[in-house]
Amino acid sequence: MLEDNIDKLLSLDNVLEETLKNIGIPPRPEIIDRIATEMAKEDPSFHHLGQLIGADVSLSASLIKTANSPFYGFRSRAQSSNEALMMLGLDVTSRAIAGISLRKAFPADIRLERFWHASGQIAALSGWLTQIIGKKRFRADTAHTFGLFRDCGIPVMLRRFPTYEKILAHANEDALQPFTQVEQQGLPEFPIDHAMAGCLLAQSWLLPRDICLAIRHHHDLSALDASDSGLPSSSRFLIAMGQTAEHILQEITGGSRTKEWSKLGDSCLRLLDFTESELKAIYDIAAIVLKSIDKLA
Repeated sequence: MLEDNIDKLLSLDNVLEETLKNIGIPPRPEIIDRIATEMAKEDPSFHHLGQLIGADVSLSASLIKTANSPFYGFRSRAQSSNEALMMLGLDVTSRAIAGISLRKAFPADIRLERFWHASGQIAALSGWLTQIIGKKRFRADTAHTFGLFRDCGIPVMLRRFPTYEKILAHANEDALQPFTQVEQQGLPEFPIDHAMAGCLLAQSWLLPRDICLAIRHHHDLSALDASDSGLPSSSRFLIAMGQTAEHILQEITGGSRTKEWSKLGDSCLRLLDFTESELKAIYDIAAIVLKSIDKLA
């Protein structure tokens, strides 16, 4: 029954799915397929995958940097892509490579520079928050991956629809309607939104189902609030963590403010078993974390 509910939450009608496929979802990087193929084997070859990753100098350097970041807390430092792969494991490596590849999958666009920077900050804050208030319910690297991909539908929509930039601004400013509803109203001929586009990209890139579901419903208050909505607790937790991370970022920097915290904030804190006063108490620490993140960027 739960499996049926999850499939329903991810499903789209055929016409809408075809529309989404035609809006320009970036193709899945080949290395992700290679890792998936290796993971399916009874005895995966880390050495072979290390060689494949090492053949791409930029990817290899980024993966080594990822493995050596304080976020993962390894005592030893990776000196090669093979060592990074061994330290991270196949599952985490696959998601790390997806995150590394995401920005590269889109043409350079000056409108997106601040977006990519903020996504990286939200992802890192999400991972950090999971470590300090997650009560070991979820892995920090999973929250980090969700933070990177949560709004990945936005660059898809910007590239496909000339009017989307104005629609996005309206959605950010609307304090009453669901964010995605404002998007769909702005594109009546294509009733889609960035959460749908982002979910399709994440599915295409073989991200775990709980991350795909969280992307699909991260503006959905009813799914976040109701434990019987069919949305797995892991997806609800990711949504709450990502939204809280974004709120902290906005409070600290004062930039890119949206109205989402006023709509979703109470539910996020309730789900995380965290209070507003406890949240305010970690702003200063979060600011230090942000500075360290920007130094690593």
